[in-house]
Amino acid sequence: MRLKLLALLTLGHLTITERARRLRDSGDRGSETTEKVMWIALLVTLVLAVYGIFRSKILEKINGIAL
Repeated sequence: MRLKLLALLTLGHLTITERARRLRDSGDRGSETTEKVMWIALLVTLVLAVYGIFRSKILEKINGIAL
C-alpha cells in the first residue's frame, strides 16, 4: 500500500514538473489573450468615462420616459 502511494505521488510530481517545463518553454502562449483583456479593459474604461461625462443627460432622458 505504501509503495503504491509513493508511486502515485512520484507520478504526480513528474507530471506537474513536465507541464511546468512545457509552459516555461512555450514563449508566446497567452499573449493574444492578454492583449484581448487589455482591449476590453480599455473599452470599459472609455464607456465609464463617457457615462460619467453624460450622466446627467442620460438620467434626464431616462426620467423623461413615461411608462
